[in-house]
Amino acid sequence: MSVNILAIGDICGDPGLNFLERRLKGIRSEYNIDFVVVNGENANVVGITPRQADAIFRAGADVITLGNHTWTRTELQPYLDERKRILRPANFGPQCPGRGIEVFHTNFGDVCVLNLLGRFTLDGNTDNPFVIADGFLEEIREKIILVDFHAEGSSQKRAMGYLLDGRASAVWGTHTHVQTSDAEVLPKGTGYITDLGMTGPVHSVLGIDPEQSIGKFLGDPPRRYESASGPCKLEGCIFEIDPETGRCLRAEGIRIQ
Repeated sequence: MSVNILAIGDICGDPGLNFLERRLKGIRSEYNIDFVVVNGENANVVGITPRQADAIFRAGADVITLGNHTWTRTELQPYLDERKRILRPANFGPQCPGRGIEVFHTNFGDVCVLNLLGRFTLDGNTDNPFVIADGFLEEIREKIILVDFHAEGSSQKRAMGYLLDGRASAVWGTHTHVQTSDAEVLPKGTGYITDLGMTGPVHSVLGIDPEQSIGKFLGDPPRRYESASGPCKLEGCIFEIDPETGRCLRAEGIRIQ
């Protein structure tokens, strides 16, 4: 019997978090979802607080992944050490709080989740994610392996997908907040999508109030980002996986409003 894994794109501010809280449990039931990974990178618009992480777990997430704003909220650092179900990118230095890879026990077998951060334009002081991923995949023995690659460039993400094709069950991209149309199963059996999209305001610029974003490009003075208002959406991808082989059978992007 196959299992359904739901990966959900970046939660954007309170609107995205509130929408997730209202809808995720119903989505799990409607789509027969067995395991949920949520990127919580922008739950606080920039970064995430422990309170917001707890809310994502209560909403029905099994694992939270992060990205380039991991260290924006300093109060998150002890939380990363205390909670094994929230991951920061594995290619941060080993002295950093938390972990970037973890194995989770489920009723359909063990699930390994790996979180990585791209280096192109993100200015992160990180190790090479391709070298790190290649090394980890040599050691992982679990059948179901899920990889969230938080990166800017679509070429990076697709290259990571092919590097791990046949070695991971699913590889997806996060960070750009725009869902791509390439959900697919790669030739050797890995589910893939370049970017999951985001969970937050529909009428926005990546979750932010459009007028503020326009002002930034016109040269307005910097100010704290503000979430847009109005109706929200949840974007992500469902990966149907054979737990016996770890191979992906189907990958389908979803958008729910």
